[in-house]
Amino acid sequence: MIAPDLQTATAALRAMIENSERVVPFTGAGISTESGIPDFRSPGGLWTKTQPIPFDVFMASSEMRDEAWRRRFAMEDYFGKAKPTRGHLALASLYRAGKTPGVITQNIDNLHQAAGVPHEAVIELHGNTTFATCLECAKRYELPDIRDRFEASGHAPDCECGGYIKTATVSFGQAMPEEAMRRAQEWASDCDLFIAIGSSLVVWPAAGFPLQAKKSGAQLVIINREPTDFDSIADLVIRHDIGDALAPLIAH
Repeated sequence: MIAPDLQTATAALRAMIENSERVVPFTGAGISTESGIPDFRSPGGLWTKTQPIPFDVFMASSEMRDEAWRRRFAMEDYFGKAKPTRGHLALASLYRAGKTPGVITQNIDNLHQAAGVPHEAVIELHGNTTFATCLECAKRYELPDIRDRFEASGHAPDCECGGYIKTATVSFGQAMPEEAMRRAQEWASDCDLFIAIGSSLVVWPAAGFPLQAKKSGAQLVIINREPTDFDSIADLVIRHDIGDALAPLIAH
């Protein structure tokens, strides 16, 4: 069912949540645009202007590693200053109410944690851009330190072990995190309501989780401005502003 208006949509969503024991939210870039973080894939998004650097290119070229860090620090005004949106706060409220085990997200912005969902309850399918790791020894690095070293030398710093340091995100061509994928599959298979929020549902394998939940017997809600390939199997489709749709769920 495509909700005809916002009031109908929010009432239907609230009723479905109240009648569910285990709700699993799945979020994409759309939930964060209200915070000022631009969408990557949509028309006019960042990737229509600057193509992402694939993982194999990052590994093979020191120039591309330098460029990757230059781009990341250029994005600091977006990621560094962003605050949780109404959507993030609503999902944190559901977590505190015991309605959901946490959040599965395609986002890398750390805003679910900033809204109050514990780190261990956020399954990050594409990693996290707010810190970095060594690709060889997995040592964690904080971005201010990396930025100081980058700006002093003009080059991407390497780890003391000799490995390359990269933001803790999953690049094109890089292996998906096995543990996160396993946990997401378990959550999708063991819920009675799956809510896909702000995702175009075109990036696989992550896009398969709504379908997996539906096949496992869960109801499916899709909240997205644009149509998705899964609208036809959803129990409720909300094509209104995400913040407006989720704001009534925020516990005050």
